[in-house]
Amino acid sequence: MSVPYFTADEIRAAEAKLFARVAAGVPMRRASWGLAAAVALELRRLTGAIAGTRAGLLIGSGDNGGDALWAGAFLCRRGVAVEAVLLNPDRAHKAGLQALVQAGGRVVTRLSDNDIVVDGIVGISGKGPLRPEAALHVAKITAPIVAVDLPSGVDPDTGEVSGPAVRATLTVTFGGYKRVHALAPRHCGRVVLVGIGLDLPHSDVEVLTDREVGARWPVPEAADDKYTQGVVGVAAGSAVYPGAAVLSVGGAVAARSGMVRYTGTAHEQVLARYPEVIAAEKIGEAGRVQAWVAGPGFGTGRHEAKTLAAILDQDVATVLDADALTMAAKSPELVRGRQTPTLLTPHAGEFARLTGSAPDPDRIGAAQQFAADWGATVLLKGRSTIIARPDGRVRVCEAGSSWAATAGSGDVLSGIIGALLASGLEPFDAAAMGAHVHARAAFIAAGSPVPAPISASLLRDAIRPAISSVRAAAQHSGVADAAHTGKTGS
Repeated sequence: MSVPYFTADEIRAAEAKLFARVAAGVPMRRASWGLAAAVALELRRLTGAIAGTRAGLLIGSGDNGGDALWAGAFLCRRGVAVEAVLLNPDRAHKAGLQALVQAGGRVVTRLSDNDIVVDGIVGISGKGPLRPEAALHVAKITAPIVAVDLPSGVDPDTGEVSGPAVRATLTVTFGGYKRVHALAPRHCGRVVLVGIGLDLPHSDVEVLTDREVGARWPVPEAADDKYTQGVVGVAAGSAVYPGAAVLSVGGAVAARSGMVRYTGTAHEQVLARYPEVIAAEKIGEAGRVQAWVAGPGFGTGRHEAKTLAAILDQDVATVLDADALTMAAKSPELVRGRQTPTLLTPHAGEFARLTGSAPDPDRIGAAQQFAADWGATVLLKGRSTIIARPDGRVRVCEAGSSWAATAGSGDVLSGIIGALLASGLEPFDAAAMGAHVHARAAFIAAGSPVPAPISASLLRDAIRPAISSVRAAAQHSGVADAAHTGKTGS
């Protein structure tokens, strides 16, 4: 199942309902117990022990400060030496502070050397950067930080960091995942969810899991042939950028496509690398396809504009990337309101050219608005890639690393998504699944246990192992493979 992510308002509303039906203090005890357990595990991972270690707490005036104080009390009982700095002593959670002191914790004016520090400064109601006093304390920390619910100083809904903020190794969140956890991974670190009994609403924002991607990935059935598996056309590359064609075609070939047809001036380079591809110089000679990928390294001249118009005039699902987006920005009537499934894959600069403004700070809201305005699915690239449908549904693909931030990797992604479209998947599914496997391929290509920089070619070569890994996750969990068409109805 996909994992939902919520706004701060959605979480607060669910918390209010919980507080009305359970005894006072119960939700905080559940949260703080889970927090203490997560901190203890992190101490054991870092030091090999729990008893005899040292933990520091930075305590604000809200419930997150209370969670941290109660957790500190639980840690004291496990032999951890706990000290706490109260940033606003008069407003510190009284019951939590009393529990900490009674368990042997100390209140101090500044943290000493600790094995770990817990950030309980602000919660999901906090906005803007850290205040000066809190920022000074955070700046002096050298130990790993565990954030309570979210890193202080990071916006809970947009992940925006506009000044001093906590950068956590681990974030322990309660009740449900917040948007910040997908949008600000560099500040959240690893994220652990502690259930506290919230009754959460449906969310329009979700993240696909390995299991779901693996289960939905199209695979050939007994009666399939090279045509029924989907034929994807790739219009890419030029005399200046022939490599874009090779990379985009390579993404399509590796992803699963029954057949890839290429059209463009880089046919010699494409065939030299992929002799199985059917190549033609002109769009009219390409043959029938179930989906098009248009734009990587293609050029933006008059001939390319005519080719793009010819592609968009076909009743075929289409991925527009790179130069195709530049041409769409100049002639939006080619795309806006197109009835055939269409996917736009801009990075931030292309997004600004297409919409007239940058997507920051609310990338989810910006992608939703763009998709609604243009009547097309939008994939906004980034470490956290946003995929938005015109109806407002959103998927976020948090890559888990930035190894894919290399020249040409977007060309590979367009080919992967095009192959999935040709199999029958809708743009929303194809984009999210393609981005997921693309990110996994980058991670695999970088290697382990100590990753090293990669190129787009290495990423392309890791697509098949990436697909194998997500399909294995689905099979190991007992999830059946999707039908070969890949249609999900979403």
